[in-house]
Amino acid sequence: MDIRIERNVRVAMRDGVTLSADVYRPKEEGRYPAIVVRTPYLKTSKATFENGSYFARHGFAVVYMDVRGRGDSDGVFKPYFNEGQDGYDSIEWAAAQPWCTGAVGTMGGSYLARIQWLTAITQPPSLKAMICSVTPSDPFVEWPTGVPTPHHLCWLHMVSGRVMQNVDVIDWENVYWHLPLATMDELTGKLSAEWREEFEHPQLDEYWERICYQTKFDRVDVPVMHISGWYDDEQVGTPLNFIGMTKGAKSEFARQNQKLLMGPWPHGINESTKLGDIDFGPDSVIDLKGYQLRWFNHWLKGEDSGIMAEPPVRMFVMGENKWRDESQWPLANTEWTRFYLRSNGMANSRFGDGWLSTEQPPADGEAAADRFTYDPANPVPFITEPTSAQIGGPDDYSAIERRDDVLVYCTDVLEHDVEVSGPIRMELFASSSAVDTDFTVKLLDAWPNGFAQRLTDGLVRARFRDGMDKPSLIEPDKVYQYDVDCWNTSHVFKKGHRIRVEISSSAFPKYDRNLNTGAPLGKTTEMVVAKQTIYHEPGHASAIVLPIIPRK
Repeated sequence: MDIRIERNVRVAMRDGVTLSADVYRPKEEGRYPAIVVRTPYLKTSKATFENGSYFARHGFAVVYMDVRGRGDSDGVFKPYFNEGQDGYDSIEWAAAQPWCTGAVGTMGGSYLARIQWLTAITQPPSLKAMICSVTPSDPFVEWPTGVPTPHHLCWLHMVSGRVMQNVDVIDWENVYWHLPLATMDELTGKLSAEWREEFEHPQLDEYWERICYQTKFDRVDVPVMHISGWYDDEQVGTPLNFIGMTKGAKSEFARQNQKLLMGPWPHGINESTKLGDIDFGPDSVIDLKGYQLRWFNHWLKGEDSGIMAEPPVRMFVMGENKWRDESQWPLANTEWTRFYLRSNGMANSRFGDGWLSTEQPPADGEAAADRFTYDPANPVPFITEPTSAQIGGPDDYSAIERRDDVLVYCTDVLEHDVEVSGPIRMELFASSSAVDTDFTVKLLDAWPNGFAQRLTDGLVRARFRDGMDKPSLIEPDKVYQYDVDCWNTSHVFKKGHRIRVEISSSAFPKYDRNLNTGAPLGKTTEMVVAKQTIYHEPGHASAIVLPIIPRK
């Protein structure tokens, strides 16, 4: 099908600001369902042209729009804060055009996905379906620290001004070490008003509530396709959104018409079979555009594409590297299994005596604990590239596990394959000599050759143990229970491998360093060394809860 492209079409918002859109549509005159894609990354990219052309050739009118203050659009760019209202106006504008049937869908990934949700909760009447890929969560869900992550400054720098900024010319590794955190932008040579403003709201408050959507699924009444990868650095939002919509959407219609697609991908989904040192095989890259086309053909054209006859969950099981269909998430046959931390008091490093056991510590045994020192001046490294394009992957942590400030717990060598598919959670009993500190958890696959493959991880900041809206310092040396969300995975630990857990107090620069002083976050430079204790005794039995899936 031949297409036409109209560039720089001006679209007026309710406050008079005009945004710029490129419209791709079939050359043949007629009325077509519309797909609205709103982006801060400029509508003139090669990927935009390819995507717009693809769906136009298949009978859709595709509206690619620069968001307010970016590219050719007027106004001032303030990330997320205007997107719900502007999204509503853009959808209704598209629905009213003579080339549109009145049915509108939306699609896009990352920032483009989150703003779909901010739009959906405003309930535009013409919105009929969404495809949300690698969707960021609400504030503090991904970074439960009260302050933005160091890599967030890289992203803010990239989208500052109206055109894309080159982030590769900045020494980000040096920037991330700067203290106080709130003035880290000085080292980029360009101050960021957004970066500094976020430090004035170091907890969940009314400021952040304006751009929250994950507590508002009861306002959303559309079918949604949710797409992400197990190594997407914003992965946690996608399964949460699928669960939120299947359980709490506005209508039974919406609750019954959700799709979840999870691949072995990073934030840049479906681009390569290989990530780091791991090759997930030829089946790991799919015809994603074709899958999305079937979705829109069904919901915007009313065609029977067969997609809704398929199970709602399609997921790639790493380790065995196979796709599988499921009826729900978490999986219906999940056996939630606690693997308790055990040691003789010396779990420090991978050369220590830590182990994992499905048996609780014996009631008549001696009180057991592991201790390490956390020095913010020498944090545990998190393996990642310096820019915000992708944070972490299936990296080898065997060298980092040589550190004494990393506690390592391992199962015995597995005698058969073990599948872990679902949300990962840590029940951690710990104390600290400090009034505030962090605890980190990492789940890994320990290969027979020594490779320690990171699967997923999480962090808790002690002052936010009761919620991001209720910060309070801790009492030194008092034992607290911390529940650590370690996100999700689907992985088969093969026979001969071992399940491994790391516990520490830093993962830098994925998260900022907790300076352990209890001072206002991001505003100070003083550091305190913290003495940390991890407990695994009756009454304080630390355990990681794994979703074990029975194998045939």
